[in-house]
Amino acid sequence: MRKPPPRILVSDFDGTMTKFDFFDLARRDLPSAADRDFWQDYVNGQITHFEALAGIFAAIRTDGPTLEDLVDRMELDPALPDAVARLRAAGWEIVVASAGCDWYIRRLLAKAGVQLEVHANPGVFAPATGLQLTLPVDSPYFKRETGIDKSALVRAALARDPRAVFAGDGRPDLAPSTLVAPGRRFATGWLARHLQKNGEEFRPFETWSQIAEALLEEPPC
Repeated sequence: MRKPPPRILVSDFDGTMTKFDFFDLARRDLPSAADRDFWQDYVNGQITHFEALAGIFAAIRTDGPTLEDLVDRMELDPALPDAVARLRAAGWEIVVASAGCDWYIRRLLAKAGVQLEVHANPGVFAPATGLQLTLPVDSPYFKRETGIDKSALVRAALARDPRAVFAGDGRPDLAPSTLVAPGRRFATGWLARHLQKNGEEFRPFETWSQIAEALLEEPPC
């Protein structure tokens, strides 16, 4: 029997698999040593996305339990474990592509009992120095501006599965979302608003498990 072709879903994490982004919660709810608005500097084009997150995360001043509580308040989709299991049973590969930090990504996935291929920026937390983000220079998908090159990950997926799917919500998700076919592009949040404003086709979602349901309803290739 011939092996069926791969089916690949490349997904952002913050705001896509979760309800809230870690950096938004950290800026809003945690004590900070920052004397500047790193995110606004990024939006204004003065620093890179990685530099903005690294600045925000390093300025966090709190203890471990408080930060762990904040991670929980990102609200990972509670239906994600079942959705992942069903997608895998249907032959799907799931790849997480994040410009955020694997420190909290792996914690949330582990608590949910889910193991996924994760490409994100490494980080180490200490109360006195915050969450120290580092560039993944050894990654085959390294990009200085964001740490992880999501577009390179999507291109690698498309080389194996021309109908690969991408899902995301933020500014770093715009470029990779344009690489997949419009019907294979799932968007929410900023990304959905931007695509809609520019008349670009996409498939909206509110929770990550809705993406899984949509893909599971498709006929087999």
